[in-house]
Amino acid sequence: MVASEPVTVDTVLAPVDGSEESATAVEYAVAVADRYDASVHALYVLGRGVVQGMNAGTLEEDTVAEDTQGFFADVGTIADEAGVSLVTSVDDGFSQTRKTRHPGNVVLDTADAIDADFIVLPREPVTETASAEVLEKVAEYVLSYASQPVLSV
Repeated sequence: MVASEPVTVDTVLAPVDGSEESATAVEYAVAVADRYDASVHALYVLGRGVVQGMNAGTLEEDTVAEDTQGFFADVGTIADEAGVSLVTSVDDGFSQTRKTRHPGNVVLDTADAIDADFIVLPREPVTETASAEVLEKVAEYVLSYASQPVLSV
């Protein structure tokens, strides 16, 4: 019997949308990163309503930035307490000009771009907020098409 190669994880991608469920997913991502001495990259995926509101001028970019930064501050505390390095980024999950741009593609493209070894994302939101819709259907897509191991919580 041949021993298998040990699993190595350097970067854990945690797609988030500001929901409680995505904060929980970050907790799991931090735990995985802590176990493998890896870092976490939290990707905040903006929802269709947010993107449309900013494009139409009905939603201030400053307000969106404040909300996003507030969420990142909260998850930053989780990472700090575990001694895990956290990198953050924001991307819009929808495009009015590119039909193929949706949150699932954004997550997988980011995973490839940052060379993520593991993905942790929320599976079923229980909130009815506008942001919760962003990642609710992404889990199935990412589970189906990711080349990395995926933990859906």
